[in-house]
Amino acid sequence: MGGGGKIPYPKHVWSPAGGWYAQPANWRGNTLIAGAIMFGIVAVTWKFSAERETWARKPESWEWHPSRYWSKQLMQWDKEDQLKAEQSKGAKE
Repeated sequence: MGGGGKIPYPKHVWSPAGGWYAQPANWRGNTLIAGAIMFGIVAVTWKFSAERETWARKPESWEWHPSRYWSKQLMQWDKEDQLKAEQSKGAKE
């Protein structure tokens, strides 16, 4: 029912993926290490990009952008808007 056994294959063929029926003993560890390295590269690239992100114009207050959480420029503009709103609210009272 399983389609038969393994078929004979040439033993002299080398493949970077391991060849036919490859099942390395440490594949879980290697996968974890590769995932950690990829995560590290993405994190460093993300940080580098976020530190250098600049906006050509100030977005409207009703516009939502995910980079509001990490862009220093947008966070500063949001703080300024919040202070202006508090000052105008205090002046009205």
